[in-house]
Amino acid sequence: MVRNRSINWDDLRVFLAVFRSRSLRGAARLLGLNHATVNRRLRALEAGLGSKLFDRTRHGFFPTQAGEDLLDGAERVEDELFKVQRELAGRDADLDGVVKVSLPHAVMRGFLAADLCAFSRRYPGIDLDLDLTDLFSDLTRLEADVSIRMAHEVTDDVVGRRLVRYAKTIYAAPEVAKTLDPTSGVPDEERIWLGWHGGDGDVSWVRGTSYPHLPARHNLPNHALQLEMARAGLGLTMLPCFLGDREPGLVRVPGAVPMPDRSIWLLLRTDLRRMARVRAFVDFIAAAILDHRDLLEGRSRDDT
Repeated sequence: MVRNRSINWDDLRVFLAVFRSRSLRGAARLLGLNHATVNRRLRALEAGLGSKLFDRTRHGFFPTQAGEDLLDGAERVEDELFKVQRELAGRDADLDGVVKVSLPHAVMRGFLAADLCAFSRRYPGIDLDLDLTDLFSDLTRLEADVSIRMAHEVTDDVVGRRLVRYAKTIYAAPEVAKTLDPTSGVPDEERIWLGWHGGDGDVSWVRGTSYPHLPARHNLPNHALQLEMARAGLGLTMLPCFLGDREPGLVRVPGAVPMPDRSIWLLLRTDLRRMARVRAFVDFIAAAILDHRDLLEGRSRDDT
């Protein structure tokens, strides 16, 4: 059992990060600290408690019984601190301060950068803390104030607005697109789909395309990789129209038609819906995204 000793919250954060990542380096990445600091704090916590919290093995850090005993209390403390932070943050009515925003690479590269600049010019007192990620941020754990998400559905306990359903279609470098002409004489095995099956071998998605007979190769699990390798001439790829249509060096291949895909959602923490700076950002960016509806739905290739 863990002894009844005073515990520093910063040390508890280290304990939780090690527990969740199963390594010192993983915990360091989660906390934005270096490996040595995490190791020192963990050992100090164990020394203060008089208990070993993890078994250190070649395969990672695994909690001892003392570690398991500490976990429940540490998570309760974390939840309460997050709750207090959210309640205090929700009282802020000033149009200044920081808004933490997570958004996908495709949205940023495809169309939103200019709108974020326009927001910054209109609200010079608000600083944007941007996290460019294809992962879904956990707003309840303060990973972001606002999340712009590409998804079919959202089940998080947040305030959410489905803005627009975007379209996707097939793109390739111009020289690759020319080989899709049946008279080009290029054999099928030399024209490929860029795969994104995650290593499980499932490429059934190609059957619903205009080129179901072409093989899928490689594993390029995000839009940034697919775009760059398609532009370099490796093969065909499926991209959101708002990304592919604006990318120099890519063209829609012959026979490509826009197909409905996921929706773009604008999400914020429930406790922040009345915060002035967050409300200003959400209202501005929602209108900006809807202004791009033709591009998003694959009807416009205008770069303006």
